[in-house]
Amino acid sequence: MAEQVWWWPYAMILVAGWLATDVWRWLGVLLSGRLREDSELLLWVRAVATALVAGVISKLILFPAGALADAPVALRLAAAASGFVAFLVGGQRVVVGVLAAEVVLIGGWLLIGLA
Repeated sequence: MAEQVWWWPYAMILVAGWLATDVWRWLGVLLSGRLREDSELLLWVRAVATALVAGVISKLILFPAGALADAPVALRLAAAASGFVAFLVGGQRVVVGVLAAEVVLIGGWLLIGLA
């Protein structure tokens, strides 16, 4: 009997993963034509999304896990600040900010001998 249901956990993961993501995507597609870009709802959603991203970035800087925890806080803060400055100077392109922060972080690791 156990041989017949080996696939059940994998099917459940696929269904649960689909339900958790695709349902909201389809709702977004269906409702997007009716929303105004400057509506209160969309402004609230944008504010919540920005707050979530800021929270994740703050957690990565102040309470990192893994190899990033070995880097000093000053280096992590310098990488974040340089990434933000590069983002602003580089025409508000995210890739410019991310690459600048990575260069500072990896360069700092190499300079202090963590790598």
